[in-house]
Amino acid sequence: MASYGVLVRGAHTIGIAHCPSVSNRLYNFTGVGDRDPSLDSEFADNLRATKCRTQNDNTTILEMDPGSRKTFDLSYYTLLLKRRGLFESDSALTTNSNTLAYINQLLQGSLQNFFSEFALSMEKMGQIEVKTGTTGEIRRNCAVVNS
Repeated sequence: MASYGVLVRGAHTIGIAHCPSVSNRLYNFTGVGDRDPSLDSEFADNLRATKCRTQNDNTTILEMDPGSRKTFDLSYYTLLLKRRGLFESDSALTTNSNTLAYINQLLQGSLQNFFSEFALSMEKMGQIEVKTGTTGEIRRNCAVVNS
């Protein structure tokens, strides 16, 4: 299961986010105006100074994999090891010895191996039964259950 979760999150190697999805990590992680200590301080300071200057900035684009957001590659995992994962769920991958070992294994392997493993993880995710009707919901914000 560790490899599956690591691989699925590898999709974060492409795409963008906006400041509200990470503002808590940058501005008020424990409710006292602090930043998430698991986030590289230089990276966090740079985001605050150049991207998310306010907590509620809904327009600024954040690359989920800075410098490589349009390329499907392994750089996302390299950034995780530098404590530069944008989301808490990204950073959490490095706090578990099994997922951390798998990240290192991916980085030591070939890009083609990553492509193959990622494809298999997507096939596996595609086998999850979709909830319909009142048994599920389409979230307005993927990180929060609708109220």
